[in-house]
Amino acid sequence: MSSGIIGVGITGIRAAQVGLLTTEHNITNASTPGFSRQRIIQSTTPPVATGAGFIGQGTIVTQIERLYSQSLVNQVNTAQTNVSELDAYYTEIKQIDNLLADENSGLSPALQDFFRGVQSVASNPSLLAARQSMISSAEALVSRFRSVENRLSELYDGVNTEIRSTVEAVNSYAQQIAELNQRIVLAQAGNNQQPNDLLDQRDYLVAELNKLVEVKARVDSDGSYSVFYGNGQQLVVGTTVSKLVVQASYSDITRMVVGVQAAGSVQELPENLMTGGSLAGLLNFRSETLDKSSNDIGRLAATLTLTFNAQHALGQDLLGQALGEGSFAANFFTVSQPQVVANTLNASAATVSATFASPTAATGGGFYTNLSNSDYRLTYNGANYTLTRLSDNQSWSNATIAGLSAAVSPSEGFTLASAGVMAAGDSFTLMPTRFAARNIAVNSAVAADPRLIAAATPVRTTTGSTNSGSGMVTAGTVATGYALGALPVTITYNSGTNQLTGFPGGPVAYNPAGTTVTFNGISLQITGTPANNDTFVVARNAAGVADNRNALALGKLQTQSTVAGGTANYQDAYARLVSDVGNKTREIQVTGAAQSALLKQSQDARESLSGVNLDEEAANLLRYQQAYQASAKMLDIGSKLFDVILSIRS
Repeated sequence: MSSGIIGVGITGIRAAQVGLLTTEHNITNASTPGFSRQRIIQSTTPPVATGAGFIGQGTIVTQIERLYSQSLVNQVNTAQTNVSELDAYYTEIKQIDNLLADENSGLSPALQDFFRGVQSVASNPSLLAARQSMISSAEALVSRFRSVENRLSELYDGVNTEIRSTVEAVNSYAQQIAELNQRIVLAQAGNNQQPNDLLDQRDYLVAELNKLVEVKARVDSDGSYSVFYGNGQQLVVGTTVSKLVVQASYSDITRMVVGVQAAGSVQELPENLMTGGSLAGLLNFRSETLDKSSNDIGRLAATLTLTFNAQHALGQDLLGQALGEGSFAANFFTVSQPQVVANTLNASAATVSATFASPTAATGGGFYTNLSNSDYRLTYNGANYTLTRLSDNQSWSNATIAGLSAAVSPSEGFTLASAGVMAAGDSFTLMPTRFAARNIAVNSAVAADPRLIAAATPVRTTTGSTNSGSGMVTAGTVATGYALGALPVTITYNSGTNQLTGFPGGPVAYNPAGTTVTFNGISLQITGTPANNDTFVVARNAAGVADNRNALALGKLQTQSTVAGGTANYQDAYARLVSDVGNKTREIQVTGAAQSALLKQSQDARESLSGVNLDEEAANLLRYQQAYQASAKMLDIGSKLFDVILSIRS
């Protein structure tokens, strides 16, 4: 009887001791990340059958249970990966939002200052100080374009660096998970019990991995985790890790992409495979916002250059020079041509180049371009060349580059040319506007000599000194491709035939409400009621130093629809970009706040089950202490009874 009492007491002491150790373990790990609260599971030992019935033989600890719910952990991981993605996105896009909207660093104030300089020249075309002021404001605008582009370029470099460091962390976590898989399998094989702390460590690594990229973990039959990302791509299987690689994209060596090692080479992974986590946030920010912002800024720089130059080329400078004469500078601004990058895997040495198409003259004056804010991909399949606009996958195909160029030039605003023979499978990335803001500049000749600003129009009109009718003639304008060689030209009205004659391509019927005369790119309008043989003379604008007609036309470009196929002016296009970025920033911020709230709810639910409550653990300490003391008292009683029995026998 005494040995039974002692045996039962010993089981109680052992159970209480394990309970105390488990409670102490919980308390000391209350602040350990990823730790799950543990508790002991007790059961009775097999009883002994007697004539009086079954007599219990004490207790045994069958398991130290980890309070854990896979569904709750999955909820936390899903919420966490969404929060991490949005946080990474917001951190980056907020920088663009601040850059574009800032009055000191944004483009809008510089654009306004530049056109104020143009208006100053229009007000005083012969004043060199006004011309120098226009050049100064133009150089300030150019500097602002470059500053914005440089900041965006820094963001590209920053994203590339972040992608590299993030992938290194992903590989590190994956390797640690693989090592824990091995330790867990060995531990479970030894005693068929769950190694709780190792399981917590592995789950914590998976949770940390989910902050970087969304992964799914599957428990295999041996207790190891298989970890997958994207659409089921393997990252960890047992002790094997498929490491990710960061390298320059085959299609654009300035762009870091994620790939996997396969058959001795790196296979680039589509960016949409990287869902969730900070890695997805970085990739999505780059493709959705950074690329678009850079292209929008570049499109604005290229459109400003092309349209302003087109109008400037129609003018006459202070030296009396027009297009093709002396030191006349047709271009007020300079800008680089579209960039074309050959895929590094191309089998041929063929090259492709692109050139901005001349802007289109708008009805009512001014010019516009059809440049988009998209990049393009040119591919060759051995029979046809295909150009794909990456923003919406619109494509054009033709058997020749020349034919393809003719098809896309009117709608996309650039032309294509190639050298060499392409091989089937060759591809090129075309970035029409990406780097335009980096390379915009004021024409060095104009900057050095303000007299070269073409503020005047190279033609002027007069009415004949002997005219007796009421006919009036406008000052005259020129269009792209005009020629002055036939001037002066005298236009005569014949009342008998009611026609205007004497100019190339005439005669034309006269309408008193207004008759437009056009020849050699020169246009004018005659109105009123001229008398027979009344004349109107079109001549070179000699000594036109006070003429401001082309300066006024240059100033009107500020409010004319010059961008995106003639749907927006410079300010509108920039305002749209600022608005788009601002709206996207706000969207990411609001969505991130909602996901953070969801994450907290999920974490609270997990903590209610798996978290350590110190008050509860303190109560458990007292409970197990009392159980220990009670079991020890049982041993004391058993010992005394045993002594009594021994004394009786003696």
